[in-house]
Amino acid sequence: MQIFVGLGNPGGKYAGNRHNIGFMALDRIAGDHGFGPWKARFQGEISEGRLGGDKVLLLKPATFMNLSGQSVGEAMRFFKLEPGDVTVFHDELDLAPGKCRVKTGGGHAGHNGLRSIHQHIGEAYRRVRLGIGHPGRKEAVAGYVLHDFAKAEEGWLDDLMRGISDGAAALADGDAGGFQNKVALRMTPARAPRARPEAAAPEAPGPAEPAPEADRRSPLQRLADKFR
Repeated sequence: MQIFVGLGNPGGKYAGNRHNIGFMALDRIAGDHGFGPWKARFQGEISEGRLGGDKVLLLKPATFMNLSGQSVGEAMRFFKLEPGDVTVFHDELDLAPGKCRVKTGGGHAGHNGLRSIHQHIGEAYRRVRLGIGHPGRKEAVAGYVLHDFAKAEEGWLDDLMRGISDGAAALADGDAGGFQNKVALRMTPARAPRARPEAAAPEAPGPAEPAPEADRRSPLQRLADKFR
């Protein structure tokens, strides 16, 4: 069994925030893969289902971002799982909008949700880093992540969610490369192959040359004509 965690803040006022892209990813997986209804448990909301041959628990902590680790730790201990069985989907300021990267372990880079999870289960869990871009100034970060995605961003955001759903089974199977390939196909669809130049058509044959007439001269005449 695995736990897929989406990070965000509970409540309708935060639903469209950049900080809630982890919740959005789990909602898309649940809807596309026939997961069960969301239920209140482990200080959050859970939905259960299967991805490929793996049983997966989707978890959206309802503790607000900076206490997310409480919910994750409670669920992990209940099912007697290890940090390596946990995958966290979260917003990433250091990646361009629409970029997606998978990593295991490492620091929390100041992300309050990851910081809390580190405190409760350690750092040896897997993360799916979902790029939202950076506002450019450190002091603008809080307002930026707690602001809804702009209308102009809806196209790439929907493609990203579709890619995450497409690759969810590969991710559950431990195939991070396969997962990222599925996302990449949605973000940059394969181009149609260039048409090859058509081979020049063979020229039509010209009129046949007439066959040479048979020489009806006698050998003596041919010899005489030679010395004329």
